[in-house]
Amino acid sequence: MLHDYGYMVGMHAYWWVFWIVVVIAVVLWGRGNSPARRDRPRETPHEMLRRRLANGDISVEEYEKRKVILDRDTQ
Repeated sequence: MLHDYGYMVGMHAYWWVFWIVVVIAVVLWGRGNSPARRDRPRETPHEMLRRRLANGDISVEEYEKRKVILDRDTQ
């Protein structure tokens, strides 16, 4: 009789684990498919270059050189 009771408690625990995993998977899937992530436009190379210049990551000379290359590649 003790064996049957232990089996039932074990199976009950597995169902809790199963449902917790399902809920976590649904929440993570929902976060990855949120409209905020899908609708956000991608940054163009020119915008990225301007942002890097504004942040001080590159100098004006470097900006001009890279802008010439980008403009040449888009024609």
